[in-house]
Amino acid sequence: MRSENTRTATFQSRSDGRAASPRPREHSGRSHLTEVDTRSARKTRGSSRIAIHDYCGHPFQFELSRELARRGHEVRHFFFAEDMGPKGNTQRLPDDPANFTVEPISIGRAYSKQNLIRRRAADILYGELASQRIAAFEPDVTISGNTPLEAQAAILKSVRRSGSSFLFWMQDFYSLAAAKILGRKLPVVGHAIGAYYRHLEASMLRQSDGVVLCSDDFKPALKSFGVTDDAIDVIPNWGALDTLPLRRKDNAWAMQHGLSDKFVFLYSGTLALKHNPDLLWALAERFENDPDVVIAVAASGVSYDTLKARNTEQPKSNLLFLPLQPMEVFPDALGAADVLVALLENDAGPFSVPSKVLSYLCGGRPILLSAPTSNLSVRLVQKASAGLCVSAGDREAFVAAAARLRNEPQTCTSCGAAGRAYAENAFDISNVADRFEATFARAITRTIARAA
Repeated sequence: MRSENTRTATFQSRSDGRAASPRPREHSGRSHLTEVDTRSARKTRGSSRIAIHDYCGHPFQFELSRELARRGHEVRHFFFAEDMGPKGNTQRLPDDPANFTVEPISIGRAYSKQNLIRRRAADILYGELASQRIAAFEPDVTISGNTPLEAQAAILKSVRRSGSSFLFWMQDFYSLAAAKILGRKLPVVGHAIGAYYRHLEASMLRQSDGVVLCSDDFKPALKSFGVTDDAIDVIPNWGALDTLPLRRKDNAWAMQHGLSDKFVFLYSGTLALKHNPDLLWALAERFENDPDVVIAVAASGVSYDTLKARNTEQPKSNLLFLPLQPMEVFPDALGAADVLVALLENDAGPFSVPSKVLSYLCGGRPILLSAPTSNLSVRLVQKASAGLCVSAGDREAFVAAAARLRNEPQTCTSCGAAGRAYAENAFDISNVADRFEATFARAITRTIARAA
């Protein structure tokens, strides 16, 4: 493994903010001939070696990895194989460049968030495995996001030990969320555990060579953690537009599930503790006497299991439960919907940005969103004129907004078209990749300065 003093490869900043050719690296433990050959090839194509670690394996991060590889960088995309959330294209595609590889990381057993002690043990194991696999790739820069804090700590430590650069890709404030959840479940001990995670997250953010935020809303809390403005880049999340083409209502997926002639409220993605399943139950109750309405829930998570159990005890014929849909049929699933539903509890506040809303904008259907008014997702939907937003937990307003969309086809059509137009304008992966290349360059400059 390379030492901090011997590592010299880097992006070099250009006047246009893009990354230029990296400087060659010193000996890294491989044979001298292999290192020289590799260094020469990479210099010729103006590339760097980039590790993108997204614990969840979401679609838009895969889109970034593929775009960076198309630009000539050697990119390896790491994700947690046992995570049950929605995934992007996790397999190599026929048109993927040879310098793009995917490496799922498995802990060898099922992963559950139900038991906090077992979950923590699994997170620690995952961190050990991920840090080893990323280190073996010997990246010039690693960006890691959506990762449990103790796993993230292991990755950061390994990357810093190797002398390469580490970027903390902040999609959520894990420590703040953990403090709230644990404070409810374990009133006394939970606060102490929350304080531990707050200290851990703050320490990692300060040690990182850069922090990528998905929202300006995170900045004040980040400053309270002692992170300076010059270490922060705000790059909003985006929907994987290229992999989410518009689909007709009467597509093959819709016909397979008997939805092509129904008015469909679709919830797709993780349905966890920060999502209130009672609102989906409220939809089922409101439209129970409308035989043309179906509430389809294609999801996984704790609240998904809760909703299914409730339906077993009190069956609702208009509730359709489906597993998470693979990426190859996801555009058809969005096309089958008449309204796309997103939920976020008040506890999430401004510090959680549901990626499903970004995918929904690509889907060309109106969005029905229940979320805290301070959340970025609300501002996005309102800015795009892409749907109706109600305050988190307001059951009456949520049901009323759903009824309005059911009864106003012109509103549905205009909101869906506006959302898609916004996505086509805002989710240009080329512009996104430009910003990440510039961020990588700044991070590597900081790493070199630290080593000097």
